[in-house]
Amino acid sequence: MANHKSAEKRIKQNAVKKLHNKYYAKTMRNAIKKLRLTSDKAEAETLYPKVTSLIDRIAKRNIIHKNKASNLKSKLASHVSKL
Repeated sequence: MANHKSAEKRIKQNAVKKLHNKYYAKTMRNAIKKLRLTSDKAEAETLYPKVTSLIDRIAKRNIIHKNKASNLKSKLASHVSKL
């Protein structure tokens, strides 16, 4: 266990940040899954900008790496174009 007040505070802060990051990462994964499971091209084209915006915001907050965000957006773009 922590020996200092600051270490105890850091543990609490990390727990809160972990929960926050987990929520946004899961939200992103659900949005991506919804887009990938869509078979209608018109619906996919309306969802794509929203999902990419969400991915960019999550990458900006360092929840995921910027290169991972780019890879995800690229794969989603190719998926939408193939529909």
